[in-house]
Amino acid sequence: MKSITINGSKRESVGKKATKALRNAGQVPCVLYGGDQTVHFSAPELAFSKLVYTPNAHTVVIALENGETYDAVLQDIQFHPVTDRILHIDFYRLFEDKEIAMDIPVHIIGTSKGVLNGGVLRRNRRKLRVKALPKNLPDFLEADITPLKIGNKLYVTALEGEDYTLLHSDNTVVVQIKTARTAVLDADDDDDDDELEEGAEATTTEGGEAPAVEASETQE
Repeated sequence: MKSITINGSKRESVGKKATKALRNAGQVPCVLYGGDQTVHFSAPELAFSKLVYTPNAHTVVIALENGETYDAVLQDIQFHPVTDRILHIDFYRLFEDKEIAMDIPVHIIGTSKGVLNGGVLRRNRRKLRVKALPKNLPDFLEADITPLKIGNKLYVTALEGEDYTLLHSDNTVVVQIKTARTAVLDADDDDDDDELEEGAEATTTEGGEAPAVEASETQE
């Protein structure tokens, strides 16, 4: 996984007055947890732009001016309710021999036959919680929607890997292809043909139009 370096300064005072002074100076108060002792430090707000304002996942190297460095991941962040400025960030320290849980973005690949026929792609999960050793954390997870037809779902089990564990139940839906009024069901699929016949026999609405066919959802 790609890493971002944050250059900061260790904080000696952690009171409200000192914290306010840091923020007024354009600094963000931060805390690093997970080691033998908690580390309080600060860094310029602009230093966090590539870490916070991105859909990508990154690990962090915290480099303090006294020469200390720590590998970490972002754990929690607080924003000002009005200005959206960063008020505080918590980090969690990484160790090579200890697994860490982290939210990893899901990238959609392929072209779904169901979408080409007018179905609607719905993304149920844009990120998935992954547990792994730091060296095995993926930059992203790939969800291949190529085989999905109208009514199909892609479950989290399709994104499993050998080097990490997905912290979701097997029936968690990552993406699905929903039916639409303009959808054309696959002519070469017997199941879809049956659904089309059923739709043709459906009772018309008060306006004289037959309701849209609701494709069955195929379980993996």
